[in-house]
Amino acid sequence: MKKPEIIDLIKVDAYSITPKYLQIVNSVIREIENGTIKIGNNMPSINELSIELDISRDTVEKGYRHLKHIGLIDAVPRKGYYIRNIELKKSLKIFLLFNKLSAHKKTIYDSFAATLGDHAVIDFYIYNNDFLLFKRLIANNKNDYTHYVIIPHFMEGEENGFEIINTIPKDKLLLLDKIVPGVIGGYAAAYENFEKDVYTALVEATDQLSKYHTLKIIFPSYSYYPVEIVRGFKNYCQDYAFSYKIVNNIREEEVNIGEVYLNVMEDELVVVLEKLVASCLIIGSEVGVISYNETPVKKFILNGITTISTDFHQMGISAAQLILSNSKEHEEIPFKLTLRASL
Repeated sequence: MKKPEIIDLIKVDAYSITPKYLQIVNSVIREIENGTIKIGNNMPSINELSIELDISRDTVEKGYRHLKHIGLIDAVPRKGYYIRNIELKKSLKIFLLFNKLSAHKKTIYDSFAATLGDHAVIDFYIYNNDFLLFKRLIANNKNDYTHYVIIPHFMEGEENGFEIINTIPKDKLLLLDKIVPGVIGGYAAAYENFEKDVYTALVEATDQLSKYHTLKIIFPSYSYYPVEIVRGFKNYCQDYAFSYKIVNNIREEEVNIGEVYLNVMEDELVVVLEKLVASCLIIGSEVGVISYNETPVKKFILNGITTISTDFHQMGISAAQLILSNSKEHEEIPFKLTLRASL
């Protein structure tokens, strides 16, 4: 059987969120580990690979620059690139699976990747809260990685999520953002304690909340956010004698003076602010707004939106440190209240 050319071994997955230049790098590393690429082998030219993969020359060139930076390839003028070294420094191959893209998820990714540094290959996938896609992505990527880092939030099928996660070897598993009941064995986790965190943050805001009589949490019935958030909210309202309401559809909700609105979904923040502004109620004195999950823009909206949020930067760092130390600990990430003019 004819030995495959290097150009046939380099693959780009159109469904992967991993940048295409890194997929080129990862393909070369994988084939070096498999022994199919050896010292002295010639790499395809930038033009050849660009045409073969149907991607831009700039993308291929960026991948080659990275391979050169980590010492695997070099170039000879007028002859092109070749494999100069097969001693891999990268020992970590990470399957990173997020439920969705958002500003705070980008913060997690950036701090996670930066803490791991250049000695880890990260393949990044998104399943858009779709349980069937989540199941398929894990099934199609078993045994290819040293670690599986997963954020488990679903619109439907959550009751079966633990069964899929339990197919992953626990010494390779790190759950991010949420602990999933039913997942067994010794695995790592960097997570939020949703019920406790919401309760504690609201307790800290009690002085500001005391000028209002009713707290409303905007929590759509069709949501991937954990119901523990609602439990923490209800427990606080009951313990501190506030009237409260769980609002499933803010578009149909009447807004009144003396109410505080805690929004969970990012899209709902715009809707509630539009309703409050249209009502001519003064935000921060006649009505209050608290938003779940800190993002940079909330510092500036209407002179500042009060947030309750975990430290997403620290979550990424903690997850990477658990991997680097080969720890199986469950680390609860700090959660805080940031008071601004909206309350």
